[in-house]
Amino acid sequence: QVQLMESGGGLVQPGGSLRLSCAASGSIGSIDTMGWYRQAPGKERELVVTMDKYGTTNYADSVKGRFTISRDNAKNTVYLQMNTLKPEDTAVYYCNVKSTRARLDYNYWGQGTQVTVSS
Repeated sequence: QVQLMESGGGLVQPGGSLRLSCAASGSIGSIDTMGWYRQAPGKERELVVTMDKYGTTNYADSVKGRFTISRDNAKNTVYLQMNTLKPEDTAVYYCNVKSTRARLDYNYWGQGTQVTVSS
């Protein structure tokens, strides 16, 4: 069974920083893409950033220059460093992992971690 364990969310003032972590465990197979999505109240889930196994990233325009994704392949862990946070960054952040096992593609989601940016 595959598990994605997220941590690092919380309450922060505008302009502050947070770092999210997501560790994948279990029979996850060969990981291709790891990333983060978010969902604000009343809105659809949206892409924040992804990184494939080659290190190619895809950032949402709204977070470019403020958020940075990184991954530790040895630990099957992905990180999201969020700087200069804005109230509009408030959302539940979900870790996402895409992997291949026995020639089948899998798509896994974390349970979500709340990020609230407020003074």
